[in-house]
Amino acid sequence: MSLLRFEDVSKSYGDEEVLHDVSFELDARDVEVIVGPSGSGKSTLLRCVNRLTEIDGGAIYLDGEDVHAMDENVLRRHVGMVFQDFNLFAHRTARGNVTLGLTEVLGLSEREADERAEQYLRRVGVADQAESYPAELSGGQKQRVGIARALAMDPDLMLFDEPTSALDPELVGEVLGVMRDLADDGMTMLAVTHEMGFARSVASRLTFLEDGRIVERGPPERLFEQPDHDRTREFLGELTELHR
Repeated sequence: MSLLRFEDVSKSYGDEEVLHDVSFELDARDVEVIVGPSGSGKSTLLRCVNRLTEIDGGAIYLDGEDVHAMDENVLRRHVGMVFQDFNLFAHRTARGNVTLGLTEVLGLSEREADERAEQYLRRVGVADQAESYPAELSGGQKQRVGIARALAMDPDLMLFDEPTSALDPELVGEVLGVMRDLADDGMTMLAVTHEMGFARSVASRLTFLEDGRIVERGPPERLFEQPDHDRTREFLGELTELHR
């Protein structure tokens, strides 16, 4: 059984339909990369998984359970999310950003939360910044703290919403390196990114989304080399050239 399943999911903002009958399945340990032009519905699709955005039609299932029938706190224990703009609490240290969900949502003691935070900050390579505040961190360090915060909840699925787009070019590699390591460790991931090197080398499947519809979906090598649709070839060609 698939870990994540979309069935005819639709979402509109006023008269604008941003997702139109989107259906796909994601198996455990898969890495799915979603690409598409600005406004195609990519971020909305991610936010629907953990109910930061509510759908208008269709259904989303996580491990066979309708996410809209789940308690939101329970859902977010199983689904971690890493945001484009980091979303760290400025008044909390790196450690404090990781421990907050562990104490408030999982109910761990402060000692248990500190130990787990240390473990995951070390895993993403920023253990030496545990007592630093976000303003004292580079963009790459902030994003790695955000990844540690999500991972510490021990999720079944990780969502990445353009995790490198707010970073200086020289910092992109350190975040992609963490994501590659997670993929190697078998983490199931659904990522919106324009980093085509990552998509080609790490993704199990690539999905091209435009105007809220899936234009094409399949193994990255096929979509890059022999896509079924001219629009897929055109978009991926432009994207590859832009990030060369």
